[in-house]
Amino acid sequence: MKWFEVSYDVENITISRRKLFVLNSVIMIPWARIIRICFLAGDHIKFDEVYIFTDTRLESYVIPMDAYGGLQLWSEIIHRGLFDANLAIKAASASTDELLCWPIEKE
Repeated sequence: MKWFEVSYDVENITISRRKLFVLNSVIMIPWARIIRICFLAGDHIKFDEVYIFTDTRLESYVIPMDAYGGLQLWSEIIHRGLFDANLAIKAASASTDELLCWPIEKE
């Protein structure tokens, strides 16, 4: 999905959105501001999505896994310990619309 592109460096995740091949918006998410990650399982029609929560706003940032750079970002999120590796394995075979979050909320 080239209209939606994600990349990252040491300090930030960058989300770039294009409309009719023109750069429409760029969002920077500092790694240090991330407080929670959720994974929503899709199916063969609807792609998986990653929700990134920060301490700077109430709403999450939604990244479709089919975004250009989406799989690389998911790997980096796990590598940085922002989503538990064992839970990521469970997410890979999760049922459609199953939501898995890290850290897990305490009841």
